[in-house]
Amino acid sequence: MLLSDIQAKLLIVDDLPENLLALEALIKREDRTVYKALSADEALSLLLQHEFAIAILDVQMPGMNGFELAELMRGTDKTKNIPIVFVSAAGREMNYAFKGYESGAVDFLHKPLDIHAVKSKVNVFVDLYRQRKAVRQQVEALEKSRREQEVLLAQLKVTQSELEHAVRMRDDFMSIVSHEVRTPLNGLILETQLRKMHLARDNASAFTMDKMQAMVERDERQIQSLIRLIEDMLDVSRIRTGKLSIRPNEFDLSRLVTTLVHTFASQINAAQSSINLRAEKPVVGQWDEFRIEQVVSNLLTNALRYGAKSPIDVSVYAEGKWAVVEVRDQGIGISEENQQRIFLQFERVCAKHAVAGLGLGLFISEQIVAAHHGKITVHSALGEGALFRVSLPLEQNS
Repeated sequence: MLLSDIQAKLLIVDDLPENLLALEALIKREDRTVYKALSADEALSLLLQHEFAIAILDVQMPGMNGFELAELMRGTDKTKNIPIVFVSAAGREMNYAFKGYESGAVDFLHKPLDIHAVKSKVNVFVDLYRQRKAVRQQVEALEKSRREQEVLLAQLKVTQSELEHAVRMRDDFMSIVSHEVRTPLNGLILETQLRKMHLARDNASAFTMDKMQAMVERDERQIQSLIRLIEDMLDVSRIRTGKLSIRPNEFDLSRLVTTLVHTFASQINAAQSSINLRAEKPVVGQWDEFRIEQVVSNLLTNALRYGAKSPIDVSVYAEGKWAVVEVRDQGIGISEENQQRIFLQFERVCAKHAVAGLGLGLFISEQIVAAHHGKITVHSALGEGALFRVSLPLEQNS
């Protein structure tokens, strides 16, 4: 911005209208606005409304004189820095100039006014005002820029932290995936190599019906492990893109959980545990049966992993407008800190225990329950087991 673009406001105060008009004619220009006041009171009102480059005050006015007005101006924050020029028709012997400078004036003019002197003095103070204002605007612009840079820097730090976290999560995820996928693959590879060896040696005894049955069961377990890992990763992708499909249909939650517990028989035996099921009454609602089975399976799997071979209690019941499934174990428990983390992606409850899985089960389960307008909660303490509660609305949400 050019200095000449800064509009300057000038204040002239005199109790005689003809003096105001004459002085206005001397100092007025297109890049200036001249405000006129016939009294000190009128001048004060204008001073509080506008920012002036200079104030030209007549000394002798009825009521409050120019010196008294100047003292008021110097005592007010808004007006104390406005340059004051006094004008007086009194003779030099009155010594008004000295009193004017005492009142804070920057100059004193005697009437009749020297036209050239008036114009020159006003030009000087207007130029000084414009320079000060330009500097102030530059300082304000720099301060605004500094604040914006601070905000941007804070945002960049947050983004950097998020990116670093994302990179760590990616690295952890890839490490977990490579380990978890390698385990069933290694089993399948070893089984295949063993069978090739038996075939190369024409060892028919290795392929009896009983042994073939055991081979198929081992293969099936490894393939199911791979399928579960792949499905978990696909579900995470669906959740991120908002494409996790929910297809509600009416079914009995008690029957679903009862059937599921029976299908977990081999896993229960392998974990050297047992399940106490309480699902006496039907609990019927509109939910996605496949997805709810997925949630309960995740809870049962976790209870067997962390249950320390202790009995597991499973309950299904209706409570008000909610259908509730509870899975309680008596295992290692979950610290309060970890309770905040277990529903995040790739988080597993206890790093001290070697457990299978990608750490996605509870994250996916929470998303599935949320998609049903339900909620999943955990109550636990270290060494005291854990209670997971899934609450699903009995009435269909629109």
